[in-house]
Amino acid sequence: MNITITGRKTSVRDSFKERIENKLAKLDRFFDEGANASVTVTNEGDRETVEVTIQSRGIFYRAEKTTKDRFDSLEAVTDSLFRQIVKNKKKLGKRLKATAFDPSNIEVGEELEREAEDKIERVKRFIMRPMSVEEAVLQMNLLGHEFFVFQNAESSEVNIVYKRNNGTYGVLEATTE
Repeated sequence: MNITITGRKTSVRDSFKERIENKLAKLDRFFDEGANASVTVTNEGDRETVEVTIQSRGIFYRAEKTTKDRFDSLEAVTDSLFRQIVKNKKKLGKRLKATAFDPSNIEVGEELEREAEDKIERVKRFIMRPMSVEEAVLQMNLLGHEFFVFQNAESSEVNIVYKRNNGTYGVLEATTE
């Protein structure tokens, strides 16, 4: 697994980098060699946040934890990732084809900073590929988002799945009529 470590408002010592690599090495068995992990360590006052995003074959696993100690945050985030991976690995094996999320079709992280007067902080661009509503819900949950934009495989239209307040899901389908 390729690991990228970034520090925001803090420096990350080599000992902590080694600790990150050791913790994420335990998750290597779930992913192929092309997996990428992005680790961001942030210090805000007395709070230490560790965020880990793992991309493997186009599927994203993400966890973020904030505690008073970065080592505790790292422990909590790796435990959370482990549970998430084990839970969703079974679902992915049952529901998706091997090429369902082809990484060549996804460009995540391509962000453009905008001028302050536009009041748009950033723009994300990604390539949409057709997927079922169930796949879109799964991808939304793996990312930890409240909504997900996708191209519906049945209608070829752009749709949005979202999480409702009562815990169920909804789909927004745009129409010109």
